[in-house]
Amino acid sequence: MPDSNPDSSPGHNPPADLFDKAPASPFLRAVHATPVRPYYRPLQARDGEAVLDGRKVVMAGCNDYLGLATDPRVTAAAATALQTYGTSCSGARTLNGTLPLHGELEAAVADFLGTEDAAVVTTGFQANLALAALFGPGDAVFSDTANHASLIDGIRLGAAHRMRYRHADPAHLDRLLAAADPAAAKAVVTDGMFSMDGALAPLPALTAAARRHGARTLVDGAHDIGLLGPTGRGAAELLGVHERVDLFTGTFSKCFGSTGGFLAGPARVITHLRYAARAILFSASMPPPALAAAMSALEISIDEPWRRHRVLALAARLRTRLTALGYDTGPAHTDPAPPGAPPPPGPVIAVRTGDPADCVRLWQHLLDAGVYTNPVGPPAVPEGSSIIRVTLQATHTDTHVDHIAEAFASARRTPPPAAPVLARPRQALAPETAR
Repeated sequence: MPDSNPDSSPGHNPPADLFDKAPASPFLRAVHATPVRPYYRPLQARDGEAVLDGRKVVMAGCNDYLGLATDPRVTAAAATALQTYGTSCSGARTLNGTLPLHGELEAAVADFLGTEDAAVVTTGFQANLALAALFGPGDAVFSDTANHASLIDGIRLGAAHRMRYRHADPAHLDRLLAAADPAAAKAVVTDGMFSMDGALAPLPALTAAARRHGARTLVDGAHDIGLLGPTGRGAAELLGVHERVDLFTGTFSKCFGSTGGFLAGPARVITHLRYAARAILFSASMPPPALAAAMSALEISIDEPWRRHRVLALAARLRTRLTALGYDTGPAHTDPAPPGAPPPPGPVIAVRTGDPADCVRLWQHLLDAGVYTNPVGPPAVPEGSSIIRVTLQATHTDTHVDHIAEAFASARRTPPPAAPVLARPRQALAPETAR
C-alpha cells in the first residue's frame, strides 16, 4: 500500500487489502496444506478414458453421462455449423445474436419436454441466473439448502424474500409455505437430481406442498434431463410428476454433449424472460458449434435410449461393489441417510471420506491406480464433510468399471501414505508463495 496513505499512520489500523485473499474455505485451506494438487489439472478425455500428464487413466469424473461429447455425429454437426456460421454470433439474442439454429434448438427442447416454449442461453449457469427476473418485491422463494450454486445466485439476484427449507424435507417446506404471506406470489425451487451425490429431490411431495399453498414449482434438471424417466425427460418424469412442474431449467453440458443452457415452460413466461432476464439480454448468445452439437446430441439421446440404460446399469453395479467394500455411498447432503432410503439411481456416486486430508489422499491413491475422480469439499457438500465424486458414462466398458472398483479395493488393502507427493501444475502455487 502507498506510504502516503493517512490511514497507515500510528494509531490507525491499516486498511484491508482487497487482493489479500486466503483459500475460500477450510476444505481448500486443508487441501493447500498438502503436497497434493487435485484441481485445475490439464487433461484430455474421450470415451471413458483420459490422458493426464502423458498417462492414460480411466475417466471417472466426467459429466458427459451419455458419452456424446466426442461422438462423431455430434462433432461433425459442430464442424458444419462452424464452417457455415463461424465461431460466434458476436452479440446478444435480442439484437444480432439469433441464428436459425437457436430457434430450431428451442423448438426441439420444448417438443422433447412437452412445454409450450423454450429459450436457450449461453450457459446452464445463466439459465438459472435468468430466473431472477421472475422474483420480484413481495414474492417469496423457497429453496432446498443443497441447491446448485447457480440456483442460489439466481434467487439472490431477484428481489423476492428468500427462505431455505431443509434438504429434501417436504414437511419443513410445507411449514414454511403455511407461514408465508398468503397473498405473496410463491415459488419452490429445487434441483431434480442433486449434482454431488445423484440423490433425487422428493418431487411428488414437494409439488404437492407447492400446490396446496398456491406456489409454482421450478426444477433444475441439469443432471437428470436426458437421463432419467421412461423417455429421458428427467427426474420429474421418473417420479410421475412431470406435468406438475411449472418451469424447467437445464444444461447441454451433461447429457447433450455440448455447452449452453435452457429454460422451458409456458410461452408467456419464456417470452417475459427473453425480454426481462439480464442474463439473457446482456450476454453474447450461444455460439453456432455449441448449438449444432446440442441439437445433434438431443436427437441421438432420443433415438438411442440404450445409452441411458447402459450408464444407469453400470452405476448400479459399481455402487454395489463399493458398498460391499465398506465404502459409504449414501447421500452427501444427509447425515445420516434416511432409514430405508433407496440409493440414488443416476451415474453419480458419492464416496464419503470425512477428513479433507483423507479425501485428497484417497484421490491420489486412485489416480496412482489409474483412475481419475473428483475430490469435493464445502461448500459443494456440508461443512465438516468431503467426498470422492465418481461419475460413469455410457461409453465406459465393463473393464473400465472393474478397474475403478479394483482401485478402490486396493485403497482398502493398502492405505495411502500420510504425505503423498504430486508434481504441481503451473496454476497451483505453493502455499507460502500464493497471494
